[in-house]
Amino acid sequence: MPGLAEPGTSPGVAVVIPAYQAARTIGPVWTRVRNAVPEARILVVDDGSTDGTARELPPEDVIRHPQNRGKGAALRTGIARALDDGAEVLVTCDADGQHPPEEIPRLVEPIVGDAADLVLGARARTEAMPLPRRFTNWLSSTLAARIGGVGVPDAQTGFRAFTAALARAVRPSEMRYDFEAAFLLAALAGKWKVASIAIPTIYDGDDSRSHFRSAEDTWKMARVFWQYAGRIVGGAR
Repeated sequence: MPGLAEPGTSPGVAVVIPAYQAARTIGPVWTRVRNAVPEARILVVDDGSTDGTARELPPEDVIRHPQNRGKGAALRTGIARALDDGAEVLVTCDADGQHPPEEIPRLVEPIVGDAADLVLGARARTEAMPLPRRFTNWLSSTLAARIGGVGVPDAQTGFRAFTAALARAVRPSEMRYDFEAAFLLAALAGKWKVASIAIPTIYDGDDSRSHFRSAEDTWKMARVFWQYAGRIVGGAR
């Protein structure tokens, strides 16, 4: 892949962490990311939090939105900064501790080896995942596989690694959780190389801290999939 470091060397990696009301968890997540990829650029996007999120982090690692704009907006801000800073590989990781930063080197490895443009950290649909999430995960993964013509075991994961070239080519306008779906489906439809690696399924059992608004965000996600209705019915071309 032109511009990307050769296998065995360290490309410029940036880890983008969207964070909202995550004061309790962001510190440990930041520390684990730093330990897992010591040379990476970390960009925590504090999306209008009011609880002191990112207050204790190095200022150079924090971008702040003055108001809450949504996860997609935070990801877009962080990705744009990472590209401006010259990142070759970008990783997105949630701030709530449900993504194990120790797996970042495994996410990045297929990209450095030119085996993938986008790597998904795929969680197993075990009992550790709440039942409604298991169903929506299965459904979205099934539809995504129809769109791309490749297996997609976890279409809803936000734990991803991708190339700077893909980040420049795919720039969804969605503002909330639908951003991640739009990014994945555009990559699949555009025939970018999409791969997955298995990661642990981690839930702390307290869904009350989730910022996913069930009715509104489900509707937004459905609209993203609807754009690919022809591919879902007819299969990947």
